Amino acid sequence: MNLVSSIKNSTLAAKRAIGNFRRPSAKANALKLQARGENPASIIIREALPGDIPALATVHVKAWAETYENARHLPDFQLRERQWRQQFEVTDGSWFCIIAESPKGEFVGFAKGRAYKHSDLADFSGELNKIYLLRDYQRLGLGSKLLCEVARRFLDKGIGSMILFGESTNPSGYFHEAMGAAKIYGDHGEFHGSYGWRDLRKLAAKCA
Repeated sequence: MNLVSSIKNSTLAAKRAIGNFRRPSAKANALKLQARGENPASIIIREALPGDIPALATVHVKAWAETYENARHLPDFQLRERQWRQQFEVTDGSWFCIIAESPKGEFVGFAKGRAYKHSDLADFSGELNKIYLLRDYQRLGLGSKLLCEVARRFLDKGIGSMILFGESTNPSGYFHEAMGAAKIYGDHGEFHGSYGWRDLRKLAAKCA
């Protein structure tokens, strides 16, 4: 790693730490959950179905806006709904989506996995394409449940590794690292936000 890359990585790490500080604490979110008459065990983790598209688009828009609150152009419901409808038209088994649903039937998060085949990162055969939780439902163990279900689905398909392409300043990086992911660096030691699990069996064991 050269000096320039080291300085850039340190700057990005500082921005990520600031973003993490601004997120609600686990205690605050637990109190909010209790006030709604919910608890982490009451959140249902299940596979998404075509009939879920409108609700998926809704939570996608809201969670994306919370994650990238400084973005100038936020995707709207119509765009997300169209993207999900196009995705569900792909029925070859190359992808799947897992949702987190409240007892009231409201979607609070989701994770999407798909096959990954690229020669530049041949160590990985699966991709965690998306994983989002609404801010009020973070730090309650639900992200782990989604991630663990994705790992199980991949392993059932004979896929033993997984990559995630993210933003280098996203505080969710702490979560990925806690769940055993390794940072993936560029040719000159720069970190762009990608993480990888080279052995999903280890993640599955951690989940168990």
